Amino acid sequence: MLFKKKIAEAAAESKRFHVKLTEQLPELGQITILVDTATGVNYIQTWVGTGGGITPLLDANGEVVVEEGYRS
Repeated sequence: MLFKKKIAEAAAESKRFHVKLTEQLPELGQITILVDTATGVNYIQTWVGTGGGITPLLDANGEVVVEEGYRS
């Protein structure tokens, strides 16, 4: 039990991903935009029925969307 507590405490201190947006789509499922706090990369996560997936979010030019403060 001691190890589980330490892992839970460490996870609470360092949140690698931030939920930027969650949207429910009637009869389809849920879409969530996540931001990697270490790199600024945006990911789109889908959850439909009993399955889901995650992939980097792309802009209109096919480039990965990165938050302003993280661009090099």
